[in-house]
Amino acid sequence: MKKLTYLAFSLFSICVFSQNVPEERVRTLISTLASDEMKGREIGTPENDNAATYIAALFKENNLEYCTGNSYLVPFEYKGKTVYNVCGIKKGKTDRYLGFSGHFDHIGMSKNPQDPIYNGADDDASGIATLVGIADYFKNKKPEFSMVFMAFNGEEKGMLGSRAIAKDPKLDPIYTNLTALFNFEMVATESAFGKNALFMTGDEFSDLDELFNKNAANGLKIHPDPYAAQQLFYRSDNVSFVKKKIIAHSFSTVDMTKATHYHHEDDDMHIVNVPNMTSIINNVGKTLETLTPANFSPKYNDKVKF
Repeated sequence: MKKLTYLAFSLFSICVFSQNVPEERVRTLISTLASDEMKGREIGTPENDNAATYIAALFKENNLEYCTGNSYLVPFEYKGKTVYNVCGIKKGKTDRYLGFSGHFDHIGMSKNPQDPIYNGADDDASGIATLVGIADYFKNKKPEFSMVFMAFNGEEKGMLGSRAIAKDPKLDPIYTNLTALFNFEMVATESAFGKNALFMTGDEFSDLDELFNKNAANGLKIHPDPYAAQQLFYRSDNVSFVKKKIIAHSFSTVDMTKATHYHHEDDDMHIVNVPNMTSIINNVGKTLETLTPANFSPKYNDKVKF
């Protein structure tokens, strides 16, 4: 009987703990996107296409539905070439959506003979790993909110991908019901606020952070943007959706006073704090489980400029 009880407990433990995204998964996601083989993922290159295809395969692993058509790859044009955003849907208990996004392109190759690759582990393989991690977390769950996952291309060339997909009329049924978009931009390092903490750009423009923090799990906290003077709210992919009057903010951990790796060849795996990232992903997942259209309906105030 003791053996059976122990076995039952063991199976229960596996079931419970398997809900969490493991550190090795996060490490693999970032190291694959930020590998030398990806050659910096610059838009318009074969390696950028490979990154899009890799993300599409991850969406398939998570049994996401297509956002439009018969593929996760959503095409748009760049310098006469077809390039891709990646988009997938997780249906929840309601038709209200939460969105999760990040950009997978980076700035390609440098002329540095010692290290000629801008790997872009933090910028923004970490953001893609975060949204994929959230999809992992909910793979076998049915959340209250439906979820849309968008991996943008061309951010480094002027937010080209997010602009294109935000204007795609085929996605309007999603956008009409999109309660908020969480755009993850450089989340690989520990923030100035410490572990298990993010900051939100444009925190003065909506109450999203306040509503989220009321339900936040395990001490996770979204802090105000400490770099508000840089107007990061208007300088990342979230702004493509702000223009549609959709609640959309970027979330980051980067300490701008220490981030010497930004657009530098050493933005690679050695700067990634995998345990902290994994903790954030799992605690975001646990928090999202508690959110419903009744307790989470953020609004803009009159300070925001559309």
